[in-house]
Amino acid sequence: MTVDRIVHLMAGLMVLLSIALSQYSDPAWLWLTAFVGANLAQSGVTGFCPLAFMLKKSGVREGNCCS
Repeated sequence: MTVDRIVHLMAGLMVLLSIALSQYSDPAWLWLTAFVGANLAQSGVTGFCPLAFMLKKSGVREGNCCS
C-alpha cells in the first residue's frame, strides 16, 4: 500500500463510519464527515495532508494511487 492509497482508504472509511454512527447513535457524528471533507478540500488546495505527512515519516512508500 502506498501513502496515497492509505489516505483515500482512511478518508472513505471515516465517512462511512460517521454516517453509520449518525444513523445508529447521534446525528452529531456527521460533523466527522464535514471535518473529513474540509480536510480533503484543504489538502487539494494546499497540497498538505496531515495523514500523508505522518505516513511518510513512518516509512510508508510514496506512489501514485491510480497507477
